[in-house]
Amino acid sequence: MATTDDDRRPKYQRIADSLRGAIQSGEYGPGDRLPGENELMAAHGVARMTARQALSVLKDEGVAESRKGAGVFVRSFRPLRRRGIQRLSQQQWGNGKSIWSADVENRALVVDRVTVSEEPAPDHVGGVLDLSAEDTVCVRRRRFVLDGKPVLLATSYLPMSVVAGSSITEENTGPGGTYARLAELGYKPVHFREEIRSRMPAKDETDQLNLSPGTPVILVCRTAFADEGRPVEINEMTLDAASYILEYDFDA
Repeated sequence: MATTDDDRRPKYQRIADSLRGAIQSGEYGPGDRLPGENELMAAHGVARMTARQALSVLKDEGVAESRKGAGVFVRSFRPLRRRGIQRLSQQQWGNGKSIWSADVENRALVVDRVTVSEEPAPDHVGGVLDLSAEDTVCVRRRRFVLDGKPVLLATSYLPMSVVAGSSITEENTGPGGTYARLAELGYKPVHFREEIRSRMPAKDETDQLNLSPGTPVILVCRTAFADEGRPVEINEMTLDAASYILEYDFDA
């Protein structure tokens, strides 16, 4: 019999495919324990490293997660669909809604860590916001937790000359958030630019987001512009890649 393309794939890939198929068919449901290394070694006649690689494939894809001392389990967290265009429309924040309400539906979202401070502008921030060396920025750092799981770290930089004395400098910015407050200050955002890339996380990001080994992060850097192209905010976000689907829906 001729060897198929699938048969020529590494054994660990074929084992991972088999496990993934069993998950998709419902044989293993959310929260179920997957066969461990010893079980896979016996069932497929492979070395421990091969069994370990197969499980690592599923963990790297976000399909499964390790639990220390217990094994590897089907991931039970439902990924968040981040609607990149709808969430930033004025219809959201202009009507007092959080931009997150376009994403989370009825799920439980908590911002469990918020710090606000006045700091010198980092060089790359000052350059984008067109600040002088003496200018300072309002820095807002937050951690977002969805359904009990940390999914996002965000750090926003805004010119202190623009936001001083407003609730943007407080932990609670009020209905509509930062963009609604900027509009009240005469700096309504009219244009956004997002740059996206990915990499493996730093240790502090792994700790803060409770990332499984091998899980990458998505970096989103958003710049908000007011009239005449004036940049008024930079928001640097670190997303758990296994927790997100990035959706962009627009007309041709």
